Amino acid sequence: MAENPPSWGPMRSFGRIKSRTLKPRQAALMETLLPAISVDPSRPIAPETLMPGARETWLEIGFGGGEHLAEQAARHPDVLLIGGEPFLNGVGSALRHIEERSLSNVRLHAGDAREVVAALPDASLERIFVLFPDPWPKTRHHKRRLIQAELLAGFVRVLRPGGRFRFVTDWKAYAAWTLELACKTPGLVWTAQSAADWRTAPADHVPTRYQEKLLGDTQPIYLEFERR
Repeated sequence: MAENPPSWGPMRSFGRIKSRTLKPRQAALMETLLPAISVDPSRPIAPETLMPGARETWLEIGFGGGEHLAEQAARHPDVLLIGGEPFLNGVGSALRHIEERSLSNVRLHAGDAREVVAALPDASLERIFVLFPDPWPKTRHHKRRLIQAELLAGFVRVLRPGGRFRFVTDWKAYAAWTLELACKTPGLVWTAQSAADWRTAPADHVPTRYQEKLLGDTQPIYLEFERR
């Protein structure tokens, strides 16, 4: 781990933590399965101890209901998938997917995934996914957006050379915000060669329930950045 990992001050998630009572099955999994697969970001995280022999380690920040996380884990059983999500109903949903599909390569943090980034060693990740984060469209709320310069600097630290950061949103302003900040971040390079690269879903993209609701002001915009 870096000697002085980035600090964002007291971390606060501005989105909902819980919206409804957990279903009995999900509540039970929170008591049984979650403790067995949780990561503890209060101390340095060593991916090689979480899943010895894993080919790569990927991180999804804000995994929502866990559909994307679970599908990627199922497609890549030799990859360690770490997911962070403060919304407890989403954590409960992800646990259900993990149990139903008998996924042994997923680890979760039921909290702010920025804590996971801060606890990971340098150059420990091959991929980072941020899919449809809360856009906080009002100007006075932009400081609440997940994507900030400090977090992108953290991505550069934990990504290995050649590692990828994928950001997907259906809000034009948030896409522009992220593109501007990422292009100003030393070590991150936007990989797009043509408009099709940000208008067309990557071949390995997994649609989520949120994406299907079409709640934004544009079709999904796919931004991919490489650590160089």
